Amino acid sequence: MGKDVIIACDFSSAEQTFAFLDKFQGRKPFVKIGMELFYAEGPQIVREIKKRGHRIFLDLKLHDIPNTVKKSMAVLSSLDVDLCNLHAAGTIRMMEAALEGLTRPDGTRPLLIAVTQLTSTDEESMKKDLLINEPIDKVVMHYAHNAKLAGLDGVVCSPLEAGKVHEICGRDFLTVTPGVRFADGEIGDQKRVMTPEQAKAIGSDYIVVGRPITAAEDPVAAYERCISEFVD
Repeated sequence: MGKDVIIACDFSSAEQTFAFLDKFQGRKPFVKIGMELFYAEGPQIVREIKKRGHRIFLDLKLHDIPNTVKKSMAVLSSLDVDLCNLHAAGTIRMMEAALEGLTRPDGTRPLLIAVTQLTSTDEESMKKDLLINEPIDKVVMHYAHNAKLAGLDGVVCSPLEAGKVHEICGRDFLTVTPGVRFADGEIGDQKRVMTPEQAKAIGSDYIVVGRPITAAEDPVAAYERCISEFVD
């Protein structure tokens, strides 16, 4: 799979989501469905967007005991999404169980990636709030290595960490990177951010872009700018 831009459809209703997607006449961007939209509309929103021809990253960040995650992934697998995720902090056993649940009887499955540390987390909050005293870079790489050991396809990480993840886990190990903003844009509540051009240079495989596209005056133009800076 080549590089691509994933639009974070962080809307609270199907109506808002389809009004946004209808702007992309002739284009079928890769979209992320997160907790807000999934909890508001349920699995049907996934089926409807898939029916429209979009690839889907289902971003629900599962984190529970291995058996619960395994059963939940089996349900999500039936939605025919392209990519889904969980928290690497749930342990290698949980990630292995997730893969078991995600794999269909015919052996196919969506890609599965692990969240290392959220891009809203910085080293100070990690130490103060989570009592993790190792440097954030070391923690992210350890979590990425665990995901690789568990058989996952990649990780969600900051674009600042994508290059090193590839060094440790291999070039084919996917890096999906939120925290991407245009050079002339606001960084919002993100702490570890990078521009699309910088993310491309450092080796991100996919960038996840939300408000710089969804809140733009011309979302299609903003999307095309992301494509030109990151993919082309």
